[in-house]
Parts: sequence; structure tokens; C-alpha cells
Amino acid sequence: MAGRYDPLTRTTVRGGRTAVPAGSPARQPGAGVGPGSGARAREWTAEGGLDLGLTLGPLRRGPGDPTFRTTPDGSVWRTSRTPEGPATLRVALRPGTGTAVAEAWGPGAEWMLDGLPALLGSGDDPAAFVPRHRLVHASRRRRPGLRLTRTGLVLESLIPTVLEQKVTADEAYRAWRRLVSWHGEPAPGPENGPPGLYVVPDARTWALIPSWDWHKAGVDIKRSATIVRCARVAHRLEEAAAMELPQAAARLEAVPGIGPWTSAETLQRSNGAPDAVTTGDLHLPGIIGYALAGNRDADDAEMLELLAPYAGQRHRAARLVLLAGHAPPRRAPRMRKTDIGRL
Repeated sequence: MAGRYDPLTRTTVRGGRTAVPAGSPARQPGAGVGPGSGARAREWTAEGGLDLGLTLGPLRRGPGDPTFRTTPDGSVWRTSRTPEGPATLRVALRPGTGTAVAEAWGPGAEWMLDGLPALLGSGDDPAAFVPRHRLVHASRRRRPGLRLTRTGLVLESLIPTVLEQKVTADEAYRAWRRLVSWHGEPAPGPENGPPGLYVVPDARTWALIPSWDWHKAGVDIKRSATIVRCARVAHRLEEAAAMELPQAAARLEAVPGIGPWTSAETLQRSNGAPDAVTTGDLHLPGIIGYALAGNRDADDAEMLELLAPYAGQRHRAARLVLLAGHAPPRRAPRMRKTDIGRL
């Protein structure tokens, strides 16, 4: 019944909604991939409930993301290149509880497990949010398990965000899939884990990707040059994960090609920043304006005015609006899809 009244649309996907199958009580987390597979394990219980699909959904870059998978037993699999090396994380909720059971593999397994509470929203305070609109209140009530994730890793969120600059989501997702599978490395983990998982390339590898591979992936020279510049100062950008929002945004935007849109979309994920509202977006102001004021032609200024009552929590408010799925009907064709890799 939930799917009938909460359909999975492009708008709700933009809000970070990812479908995670309900785990069967007969298949407890860890079955078949436990200590015998060399995994390290940890449990963590979220106060007030936890929805894995809503919390980790923003980290997924399209349905074929090679760094993110969901499996029928209710697990979310995610790979990262941590400061200690590549790692694969599997996390699931124990049926009937708010306890997350996690396993990790690879040199960065301990780092991933140490960061599990932050990844699942331990640093987030949903109680600080006070709805000011009927739609926002209803959206929040229907999603009590929404928590803002914090990965603590900047580059892994920054690069796919750069790929999303001024192209359709499908084009950006395709480029991400191609580049990670061509230049990343197979993810560590059990033999019976989901196939096709890869760990993102390290900064040096991103900087050395040849021009023809960028082209074959469908990435123009402007975006590829921005990613190369970011990779060359990756150690300085990673420091932004420990900064307050204004300082972190300034650090990212010091790199040519990184503006407020890209920094906000990155810091929402790497820092779990609840007030990192996205400006400069083609669709978001119209969605917010239409949902909260009936104005589909709203610009950034009007969007920020509508979100002003949520100061300190504007990103959460925007996500709840997106998750409500109350988007204006289309009145023009979709942006034309292209693939320069075919040229």
C-alpha cells in the first residue's frame, strides 16, 4: 500500500528516495557473508527510527551505480576509497528494530565501521526541524526515518556532482558508470556479494585519465578539466569535511569550475550539512515555488525566501518537498539527451 500512495518518481528520486527491499525475518543480516568471509562487523541503533533508503539514497548515482547496490534481503552495499584504502560496506536493519547491522571488507573496513553512525545520521538532529507548511509537515510525518547522512569524504561526492553539471541526470549517471568501471578497481568483499561493485579511482588516477576516455564517457572538456583540478588538490578539499558550512563551501569554490550549486550538492553528502540549500539549479526553485506557493516560475531568490523560516535546516526542508513529489506538470519537452562519446 505504501507504494500506491508514495510513488517513486523523478522528483522523489531527486529527494534521495531509494527503494530498499524489506528484509525477510528468515534471512537475518549477515547470513552467508558473516565472519567466515573475513568481514569486520558492527551494530548501531538509531534513536527514533531509521530508513536506509531515505538516509543512504542521496549517495546513489543512478540505478546502475557501480559503487552502490541494494539486494533482496534488505541490504545496502556501498563502496568507498577511505583514507586507509578501499572498502566495501554492507548494512541492513534487523527486522522489527531500528538496529543497523553492518559488515565491511578491505583495508578501509575499520574506517568505514568507525564512521557508520555518522553515515546513518548520528550527527543529525531531526528534532531541530519545525515544519512551517502543511505539505512539509505531511511529508515529514510520512518519513520518520529520514536522517541526513555524512560520509566524511569530499572527493567521492564532488566528482559525480561535477559530472552532473548542465547535463541530464541520465548522461551524468552514464559517465559515472563508465569512468568508475574503467578506472576504478573491483571492490573487496565476499564471493557471493552483489556482482559489478567497484571502488572509485584515487585522486592520482582521476588526474591521469586520458582525454579520449573522458570523451568516450561523454564528458566534455570543461567538466573533465574541473575534475582534474579537484584531483590535484584533493588533500586540501578533503579537509573541508571537518569545516563549518561557510568555510567548507569557500574551500571547494576556490577551485575554478566549482560554484555554489556543486559545493552545496557535495557538502550535503560529505558533511551532512542540513542548511546546504542548492542554488543555481534548473528545476529546484520551480518545484519549491510550486509546492509551497503555487508559483512554478520561482527563481532562486523566491525559493530562498520560501525556505527562510527553515534557516539552519533548509536542505532538509527542500528534501521533504522533493519527497512529497508535488512537482509542476511539464509544459516543455525534456532536455535532449546527448552522448559525445559516439562522435
